[in-house]
Amino acid sequence: MLSDLSIWSILVAILILGVVVTIHEMGHYWVACLLKIKVYEVSFFVGPKLFSWKRKGVDYSVRALPFGAYVRFNDFDENGNMLDTDDPSFLLNQKRWKRLLVALAGPFMNYFLGVVIFMGLFMAGGYYSLYAVPGSGYAGSQLEAVVQEDPNFHYLDKIEKINGKKVITAFDFIYEIDSGVPATEPATVTLISAETGEEYDIVLEPDVDHNILIGISHLDYVDPKYNGWQIVEVYEGHNDGDPVLKIGDYLTAVDGKSVADEDFDQFFSNHQDGDKVTLTYIRNGHELEDDCTVHMMTTTNPRGLGSYLGVPIDSAERFFEALETSVKIPVSLVKVAYKMIGDVFEGHEKVYNMVQGPVGMTVSVSEVVDNVDSSFIDKVYNMVLMAGLITIAVTITNMLPIPGLDGIQVVYILYEMITGRPLSEKAENVLLVVGFILILGLAAFALVSDVLRIVFEYI
Repeated sequence: MLSDLSIWSILVAILILGVVVTIHEMGHYWVACLLKIKVYEVSFFVGPKLFSWKRKGVDYSVRALPFGAYVRFNDFDENGNMLDTDDPSFLLNQKRWKRLLVALAGPFMNYFLGVVIFMGLFMAGGYYSLYAVPGSGYAGSQLEAVVQEDPNFHYLDKIEKINGKKVITAFDFIYEIDSGVPATEPATVTLISAETGEEYDIVLEPDVDHNILIGISHLDYVDPKYNGWQIVEVYEGHNDGDPVLKIGDYLTAVDGKSVADEDFDQFFSNHQDGDKVTLTYIRNGHELEDDCTVHMMTTTNPRGLGSYLGVPIDSAERFFEALETSVKIPVSLVKVAYKMIGDVFEGHEKVYNMVQGPVGMTVSVSEVVDNVDSSFIDKVYNMVLMAGLITIAVTITNMLPIPGLDGIQVVYILYEMITGRPLSEKAENVLLVVGFILILGLAAFALVSDVLRIVFEYI
């Protein structure tokens, strides 16, 4: 819960947001300087001024709250009204293509930062490829059956499509193989042979069964540190929709019976639909116990197909493949976001899981920073990964055509380029009011989503 957040997780969350927003604003500033456009003020951080200076007509300041930065291109009178000026260096007096470049510069810098972050991660730990490898739960999986029966399939062939849908990076591949195709339906995977370069298909056919389950997935082995299963997925119906376990927990016993015992499966199968059991589990180093309802559930054997997520960059060819992957990641994430929105409307996903605000982000940071089972190197890697995902999310968000965001400026300028005249002041004022309401609504929705997510996960 919120009281569990450490000062370190809060500071790290603030640092990530600060860097992402500062890079965004500096993108606007650097392009404006390059195009010789007048800048009135550059502020690092926000809030009360700590100190300031003036250089070449620009007011620079460092402020108290490290939540980002801003660049001011307009001059105002003492009443706060924007001054009209004929100064040719003034932003609004610039040619449209120049104003368009300045508007796009902020989102582009966030995109560029994301590419740099992912390339750094790939250089350190290998890049996320689409080369086929055995995935989680391979023993008895659908892929194992394919390997035994289909001579065309070879590991490290490149995954191209899932049920005819092109996969761009490992991010949308994971979504498509886990959620894009219902677990009870076959998944047709199109691959490109590393040997011949030709496409071929394999079909992952699920074995459907019915079993008494808790509503979780775990790693195939018993973790030696806690003598339990590490939870990697919690299904929506776990404990009648009131989850006890979370991803990252370690389940050690059910009704006092250790999951490491050889006869645990036989012991657990004797339970009936709707029985109450007591789960003993480890969360962040602390042993806890809670009651949970088990149910008869439709199950399938795992797909068993994964992608090679740590390909070493040991050649020029792999370097450029890693670079191509990092450039494509934003497109992949937009695709996944679009699919998840569809899942919400179809009732497959809770609406409050679609948006994460500052509170939710801080909780996510806390789950990484305060995790006693992760090494310092793992924490740093995961935090840098989170920073990469956040800066790409900021890129996408800022391109939405909502007043107050860069996307609406792009729309205004493109409208001028097409029609030869600016949007009327009345239309701009209407859009400004609508945009202000939308931004407030999105902020409120993000906050409520964060709170609901915390309530359902922690209470």
